Amino acid sequence: MAKNTYELGLGLTEEHRALADSVRSFAERTITPDHVRSAVESTSEDKFPPFWEALVGQDLLGLHVPEDKGGHGAGLLTLAVALEALGRTAAPGPFVPTALSAALVAAADSKVGIELLPGLLDGSRTAAVALGRPLDASAHNGGYRVTGVADAVLGGEHADTVLLPITVGDDVRWAVVDSADVTVTVQDSIDVLRGSARITAENVRVGSDRILDGLTERRVRSVATVILGAEAIGVMSWCVSTASEYAKTRVQFGRPIGQFQGVKHKCAHMGIALEKARAVLWDAASALDNGDDTADFAADIAAVVVPDAAVQCAQDCIQVHGGIGFTWEHDAHLYYRRALAIRGLLGTREERAGRVADQSLAGTARTSELELPDEAESIRAEVRAALAPLVGLDEDDQLIALGDGGWVQPHLPKPYGRSASPLEQIVIAQEIKTAGIPMPQLLMGGWAVQAVVAHGTDAQKRDLAVPTLRGDLVWCQLFSEPGAGSDLASLTTRAEKVDGGWKVTGQKIWTTVAQFSDWAMLIARTDPAKPKHEGITYFVLDMSTPGVTVRPLREMTGSALFNEVFLDDVFIPDENVVGTVNDGWNVARTTLAGERVALSEKMEAYATDKDLLQFARGRDLGPLARFRVGELVAESQAVDLIGSRIVLEQLSGSDVSTTSSVGKLLGMGLGQSIAEFVVAELGAAGAVSIPGEPSDKAMEQLIAGRATTIYGGTTEVQLNVIGERMLGLPRDAQGVS
Repeated sequence: MAKNTYELGLGLTEEHRALADSVRSFAERTITPDHVRSAVESTSEDKFPPFWEALVGQDLLGLHVPEDKGGHGAGLLTLAVALEALGRTAAPGPFVPTALSAALVAAADSKVGIELLPGLLDGSRTAAVALGRPLDASAHNGGYRVTGVADAVLGGEHADTVLLPITVGDDVRWAVVDSADVTVTVQDSIDVLRGSARITAENVRVGSDRILDGLTERRVRSVATVILGAEAIGVMSWCVSTASEYAKTRVQFGRPIGQFQGVKHKCAHMGIALEKARAVLWDAASALDNGDDTADFAADIAAVVVPDAAVQCAQDCIQVHGGIGFTWEHDAHLYYRRALAIRGLLGTREERAGRVADQSLAGTARTSELELPDEAESIRAEVRAALAPLVGLDEDDQLIALGDGGWVQPHLPKPYGRSASPLEQIVIAQEIKTAGIPMPQLLMGGWAVQAVVAHGTDAQKRDLAVPTLRGDLVWCQLFSEPGAGSDLASLTTRAEKVDGGWKVTGQKIWTTVAQFSDWAMLIARTDPAKPKHEGITYFVLDMSTPGVTVRPLREMTGSALFNEVFLDDVFIPDENVVGTVNDGWNVARTTLAGERVALSEKMEAYATDKDLLQFARGRDLGPLARFRVGELVAESQAVDLIGSRIVLEQLSGSDVSTTSSVGKLLGMGLGQSIAEFVVAELGAAGAVSIPGEPSDKAMEQLIAGRATTIYGGTTEVQLNVIGERMLGLPRDAQGVS
């Protein structure tokens, strides 16, 4: 299968999307609710469900198996795409355990695959994998005698073949046994759609030719995580869409329940969990396909994130449905049961998080590097050559050259930017970083430039945009007001027309660096008779204008980054209107921001995984602390992957506004959690700041980090955005999100 030039296991190729659509369409058409319900109530001992022949006919069992072993060679990522689509049906039957068995047999260096794989791939033979504790094995006549019990073997009830873990000396190896040689006892599984069994081996003879050589316990766990995790994501996908649809149509107290923030935010959290789970699962699948050194670490990350997220989504789906969700007749419990079963098969959360912690503390890390198309290299050569003269300049000349060369905001049209395509923007960012060229920190000026270049006059572009890009002007944003907060359209600051300009009166708040700013972006109401999103005009304001009073607001940190700004009959000339009068809302919203592609980087001012590991390494951590380190590292990896996915989506021309909201919400919450962990782990030492000690930086990050889930849109606003734009939930009756 051809590889998309932007693919990194972080998103899907067009072929993957086509496969997902095809499998989902087939599954919805063929694996009907009647099939599922009949399997729930059935006491039949049929090995295959009624749709098995049709499912096998889709030729999916060999998607991931190498071509030289009879498969399609498309890899685990492609299989994961198909499994998510199938997982939405909660399909009964042996597909997943057989696909997992085929993956493991194909990955081994063993001749037993020649015998087994053809039957597994054509659906005539089924298999199951025991994922619990290994059975005892002793050497015997060139082979082994195996004795022991394996519980909860998924698909073991009807499997023709079972893959059993056995202990050989200090190693765990995998033996292929026929079900006729062991005792199979059906167990009462929490998943009522797919049978599990106890496999009992009593002195079973296993020849050396039926040992899966080269297959480690860790790799088995990784492959199982990807395959079972992909199905779990299908479960999550069904739960998210089903809960959201119900929330749109179920009316309570005269309104759809999805309009109530308690329900909307629960659904939004479900959608966020799904995005996070997909990111880490696809990354793990891609890493295994590519043979990355960190593939098993990536799978361990997925094992921390995906199973518990699936269970939580299924629980929340039931909760959103209320009483009907708790009935036997509703399908929600079937997905909840499947999520619980998958989570159980992948081991305890303590084990999963512990593995991530151990590897991270030992120095294992997985970075996300974008795989760009071949054309990026020709762009890179041109960019590198153009940047070369800037490297030796002094700081002032360098800033001028960066601004005049369009390097600061390369997405802007020339001459303010470089009219750079998304791909060019990525290459430019990479080359500037490689060259070690420090970029000017525009802060609010970045937004101001975009508005002025998009909507301003030639004079505004010359007098404001150019000096800002050179780093000569500092900007603030006079948008938020005491009574409006995030509801910008409810502003009350008034601008009245006077001879030659406007007189502005009002108050703004939460204005970053206003006390140091040369200019401000200002929105004010110029026509109170118009609807609230209309009748607003966008101005640029010289902060030295008479009538402007700035009062710093001292924050929790003790410093004053934010300010109140009072405007008392402030005169703004007509030439400082940006765009047209009464169209300021569109100017504020439509500022070319969607065309800008930025490499995702953690904000060093707030706690990151680097701070976490620097603190934890060499420290005597208790079991709970190690567990928490593993969770936080997994969360950090998910945030990084979502950041990379945002870039990939921008490269493909997709709208990333909702994904960006997901990334911001997760990233800011992660920083808070890391700082909280460090301070709590320090105990009494975390209550004081000791210069040079971890408490010094951690305390600062902890206090400062509380703002991150407030500014730029609070967590609650972000959840509204995600619920409404990602899931299509109804807007709040009084809301503006």
